[in-house]
Amino acid sequence: MGLPENFAFLGDEQHKLELAPMLADRCSRFLVTMAHRYQVNLLGGGFPVPAGGQVVYNRSELIGRDGQLLGRYDKIHLFDVNLPDGNTYRESATVRSGDVRPPVVNVPGLGLMGMSICYDVRFPELYRFLASHGAQVLVIPAAFTAFTGKDHWEVLLRARAIENTAYVFAPAQTGVHYGRRQSHGHAMVIDPWGTVLADAGTSPGIAFAEMRTDCLEQVRRQMPSLSHRRSSLFPPNP
Repeated sequence: MGLPENFAFLGDEQHKLELAPMLADRCSRFLVTMAHRYQVNLLGGGFPVPAGGQVVYNRSELIGRDGQLLGRYDKIHLFDVNLPDGNTYRESATVRSGDVRPPVVNVPGLGLMGMSICYDVRFPELYRFLASHGAQVLVIPAAFTAFTGKDHWEVLLRARAIENTAYVFAPAQTGVHYGRRQSHGHAMVIDPWGTVLADAGTSPGIAFAEMRTDCLEQVRRQMPSLSHRRSSLFPPNP
């Protein structure tokens, strides 16, 4: 199961900073309690964690069935954009970028999960890194804006699934928040062929689908693009 980015709080940035110490503690304890109580693997898609001064980390935690921490990731790519609809977003004004590569976590019963958050989806090199470290499922919790989401959300999710022949699991915020911001919704599960298996739409709800290892293996046999990479010809920028 998964909760989207900003699952505990989506509101005024100054208020978020004030609440961050309390939210960081309560969110971690909530995830552990719910995972253990209901015996589920539970992803908390993003919550503020104090990072010193007037900034926080945007942190995602993945908790196992017995309440153990399986993986933790602080969002690397921050949403600083000026949109054509007139809205401006400066995530970096209150959030410190993580400086540790996202983990690939072995989740019993689900396989190897690569962690990321929202705006990361626009940076394919992050997902290639996860795939090269064995990720079979890419988790992309988000609070995508309605303006960008209508054109880019599904396209980007399907692209990440197709190019990495991996499942994509994308819990997403929906609705209007604090009278100003509107989220796109459409939480999704997408298979390694790029087929949308579930779409929660714009109403609050749940998107769920079966993720089958035999499907993943079949697609990777039929389309072995990961093994065809000529990475030696495309080294990272110096």
